[in-house]
Amino acid sequence: MKIPGVSFSLKRAIGVTRAKQQFSRATGIPTTKAGLERKIGQAVISAIFGKKK
Repeated sequence: MKIPGVSFSLKRAIGVTRAKQQFSRATGIPTTKAGLERKIGQAVISAIFGKKK
């Protein structure tokens, strides 16, 4: 049984989350599945139709 409003994340406590955020910001490569799909999709659309302003 959980206490409402209280949660604990081992990854966040160890620092994995912060390391992933720093890597992502420094390289411009998203570390989430949705972010990668969005970035790849945008690249494909840009390659097909050219860049729009």
